[in-house]
Amino acid sequence: MAVRDAAAPLLVGLLLLCYTWRASAEVTVNTEDRVEVLRGQMAQITCNFVSDEGIGGMTIEWFYVTRQGEKKKIYSQDSSMRSVESRTQFTDRISVNGTGATGIVVLTINNVQVEDEVEFICLVKSLTEGTGEGRTNLKVFEIPNFPTIEGVQTGISVLQDSPSKIGTCEVKNGYPKPQIIWYKNNTPLLPILDEITIVPSITMESSGLFSVRSELRMKVVKENKDDEFYCEVNFPAPGGETRMMETERINITVYYPSTAVKMWVESPKGKIKEGDSVELHCQDNGNPPSSLIAIKHIQSDTNWEEDMVMLHKVRRQDGGLYECISTDTDSFKEVSGNMTLSINYLEPAVVEPKGVAFVVQGEELKAMCNALSSLSTHTAWLKDGLQISTGHILTLKDATFDTAGTYDCVVSANEIQDMQTNGTLVVQVLGPPQIIDKNNVELEKRVDETVDLSCSARAFPTPNFIWTTSDGRNLETKSEEIDGVFRSSVQFPVNSDVTVFCNVSNEYGVAAVTFNIKTLKPVTSIPPKQLRKEGNGVVIAVIIVCILLLAILGSVLYFLYKKGKICGRSGKQDLTKETNKDNIVVEMKSDNTEEAVLLGVNGEKQPLSD
Repeated sequence: MAVRDAAAPLLVGLLLLCYTWRASAEVTVNTEDRVEVLRGQMAQITCNFVSDEGIGGMTIEWFYVTRQGEKKKIYSQDSSMRSVESRTQFTDRISVNGTGATGIVVLTINNVQVEDEVEFICLVKSLTEGTGEGRTNLKVFEIPNFPTIEGVQTGISVLQDSPSKIGTCEVKNGYPKPQIIWYKNNTPLLPILDEITIVPSITMESSGLFSVRSELRMKVVKENKDDEFYCEVNFPAPGGETRMMETERINITVYYPSTAVKMWVESPKGKIKEGDSVELHCQDNGNPPSSLIAIKHIQSDTNWEEDMVMLHKVRRQDGGLYECISTDTDSFKEVSGNMTLSINYLEPAVVEPKGVAFVVQGEELKAMCNALSSLSTHTAWLKDGLQISTGHILTLKDATFDTAGTYDCVVSANEIQDMQTNGTLVVQVLGPPQIIDKNNVELEKRVDETVDLSCSARAFPTPNFIWTTSDGRNLETKSEEIDGVFRSSVQFPVNSDVTVFCNVSNEYGVAAVTFNIKTLKPVTSIPPKQLRKEGNGVVIAVIIVCILLLAILGSVLYFLYKKGKICGRSGKQDLTKETNKDNIVVEMKSDNTEEAVLLGVNGEKQPLSD
């Protein structure tokens, strides 16, 4: 009895020692808490373990936990065999790398799907060290399609009491579930009672992916007509990040009643002048604009039942106050607006003195030109197309005949293009005649040759021309006037030397010009002009003919001489010459008779025929 009591404590100690040794020798297993992968890709789960026992007495098993919490084996291996469990969702898609000798085995899952998102268990058993396990959650992700937005196609009235549908956003095939956030002008929208309502809906596709749809309803006001609405989609991705995509932006059509009316001139742009055609428009600020619009001219009490009026060739009286009245088609409430139409004018230019102004030579003339206008004006004076002065008053000092002419006055309103008016002033300078062109007063003419004389003068009033000669004749004249120059001409034959007087006169004075005409003596010889006209060829021809005639005459005389037919004797001297056969004497008489006497041989008188 005593021995048994003494052995009991020893047995308990041995048991405690054995338990302590078993606990310190248990297998240690380490695995990742989380493995993330995109759907359709490959996932790898690593199992690390530490054991003093070799692989000969070690078993490694892989399990997964269903979403109902059930633990199912999918793989096992020991020192002699490897096996994949049949009839599981992973049977054809898993493989394990590593024998465990290095303390590492890796479970590979191909073509990961959404339903593979479960917890995996790595269980390591040792014959002497017991059992250890590690758990890893597999997370699967799918990037959703690009989100779409669709706004309402009809207009939304601000008069509706309840929130109206603005549009819908949708994003498809995402995992985990994407989130949709509505924005208005870059500001996120949150639900507000009776003002903003956001209605989401989630659909799980047969693939296990999520499609999310969101509808926005809002009570609109007039200011929403220019707002932009869009959606932002947030979704998780591997690596713990959250990604974002935005839809395109949309506007909505807001219907609201008019509160004001606008009137404007569509054309012409800028300031309006008389004669323009004016296009006048009227529109209220409602949406849609009212179709019941009328335009009224207050001054003339004229009405047009339309929103556009065309005023053709407006006059000054067409200006003034115009009113536009818009009537709401639903409530028949009237809204009005008005504008003042300003029509600028430029009256015809007035020139003083009117028509023709007279100024005595050497004196000064002042003229004035002006035109009434609604705008400031500029006045210019022109003569013969050239500007000579500016300003309303034209001053012509020390007038001469060159001062006379037509002066154009141009009054312009420079603020409007082509707005101008013209006036005309004719200036006549009064003064005595002034002879011009005093050339060719010394002339030489042949007897009976006709002479043409002209006399020109400037004068006003129109001068009188009188032509007289030194022998007391009055000549008939022809007169004409060109550009203020008066010209008179005469024509008569010349019989002898004569002096001609041209006298020009008007009520302011007299001027004259004298022409001296001398006659040329007659010439019997060929006039030098004629000789010059015949030319060198004619002279040569005449010389040749003369030479030929002399040669013929010499031949005849020689022939008669040989025949003994000729001899001669002069009344003053005798010419004799002895020859072997005959003595020939030629006698020439100095008296101017019609016949010549030829003396033959020995002084015999020969008949005239011989």
